[in-house]
Amino acid sequence: MWLPVIGLLLGVLLGIMTEFRVPAEYSNYLSIAVLAALDTLFGGIRAHLQETFDSNVFVTGFFFNILLAAGLAFLGVHLGVDLYLAAIFAFGVRLFNNIAVIRRMLLSKWQAKRSEGQA
Repeated sequence: MWLPVIGLLLGVLLGIMTEFRVPAEYSNYLSIAVLAALDTLFGGIRAHLQETFDSNVFVTGFFFNILLAAGLAFLGVHLGVDLYLAAIFAFGVRLFNNIAVIRRMLLSKWQAKRSEGQA
């Protein structure tokens, strides 16, 4: 469970420490890729908490989400339509939904442990 979180922290740290700049024409693709990766990460954390985590589903979902989102953005650029906004909306909704479920699960576990300690 901690491997994705460690990878995320390592990636953020490397991004801050390096002087790498993303060209402006790729910023839409990068924003979608980051959202897709975060959606997959929090989906994996949610699945772990629900004890339904499958590493094959996690890895294939990660790459499929990124490729699908980048493909939508690429198609949108060539059609002259901002299709990347649809991917941002979809991944944003899923991301906040996963975070809400994780928060509720952790809160209920914390409350259960707290009530056990008082009993």
